[in-house]
Amino acid sequence: MTLQPFDLNLRHLRAVAAIRRCGSISRAANEVSLSQPAVTQGIAKLEAQLGLRLFERGPAGMTPTVEGDQLSERIEAAAGAMIAAFEAIRGGSRGGFRGTENLVTMSQVRALLALAAAGSFVDAAQASKLSQPSLHRAVRDVERLSGVPLVERRGRGVRLTQAGQRVSRGFSLAIEEVQAALDELAPADTGRIRIGAMPLARARLLPLAIARFHKLRPAARIEVEEGPHAELIERLRDGRLDFLIGALRDPLPGPDVAQESLFDDRLVIVAGRGHPLAGEKPPDLARLSSFPWVVARPGAPLLRVWRALFEDAGVPVPDAPVTCGSVMMIRGLLAESDFLTLLSPHQIGGQGDLVAIGDPIEKTRRPIGLTTRADWRPAPAQLHFIDLLREITRANRLRGIE
Repeated sequence: MTLQPFDLNLRHLRAVAAIRRCGSISRAANEVSLSQPAVTQGIAKLEAQLGLRLFERGPAGMTPTVEGDQLSERIEAAAGAMIAAFEAIRGGSRGGFRGTENLVTMSQVRALLALAAAGSFVDAAQASKLSQPSLHRAVRDVERLSGVPLVERRGRGVRLTQAGQRVSRGFSLAIEEVQAALDELAPADTGRIRIGAMPLARARLLPLAIARFHKLRPAARIEVEEGPHAELIERLRDGRLDFLIGALRDPLPGPDVAQESLFDDRLVIVAGRGHPLAGEKPPDLARLSSFPWVVARPGAPLLRVWRALFEDAGVPVPDAPVTCGSVMMIRGLLAESDFLTLLSPHQIGGQGDLVAIGDPIEKTRRPIGLTTRADWRPAPAQLHFIDLLREITRANRLRGIE
């Protein structure tokens, strides 16, 4: 059975980082508020769980192995995420304990994250395999340590307060650092990648990268989550996604994220094969505006590009009675009607029921690429996958494909 973050003891993990900093078990024991025998037993248990030696024991003290260094760095990052969360919610509050991140247990972390995901204590207990009394107690303990309310009743369920959401995000990011440590310490062909995919990436680039990656790392696991940018980026910030791939945003969504362009894409006007404009020479905008359009959701960059196409030319913006982000749904609609839309050529390639009206439009050029957390350090499998994406797009540019 694969080792998971919640299988580990958080205090034992803190002890690893403390031993590396202090160089001895006695000084580390004082820092993590455990006895020396408890620290010794905890490190031995952790090494047995991981199947790795984390320290070399000698007259000069405890010297971390390469694996011990790797794990310690991730634990320090996990602690940093929790510290930032608790500091953010306290403000002027005098409640709670100082050094709260050193008092929180893995069971408490698991309980709050389960409640945040489920929205009720009953569902959270089922998902986390904790009893409802244990779950209630764990969440109350985190509230007591925090010094501010984290949960509020809402109808038959519960929801996290703003402070609860901030603590939950800190816990989630901390758990992801522990998961990254496990991935780094695991065999080379394993690992886990969680991708937030926007429409264009799902059409061509992502399937190709996944197929190649699986051949190289068949034991690795890939999770792809689809959705609009506004939803995916919050999951990225929570640590529930490793990176997003799709159209980049301008301006940058915030200082906590980073963007990397992989290639530029240009949009083309698309219709069903039986459309009155199919096969004709490229029509002018006035002619195009006489047909109904299906467009992207409000707030999407693609919608702004579509409006600007007509507004910049002084042509009335066409009627767009349908908004939709699903290419499959759009394809079915175009095949049965005179609707038009804007898509990437990559999204219609090889689809016999769709045709391009004219050539790709230069003024619709937009960057497609990766969005990550600004402080994210990818584990080996994640870095390997991103390198594959870069390699594929670089090869396409050399062949003149964009």
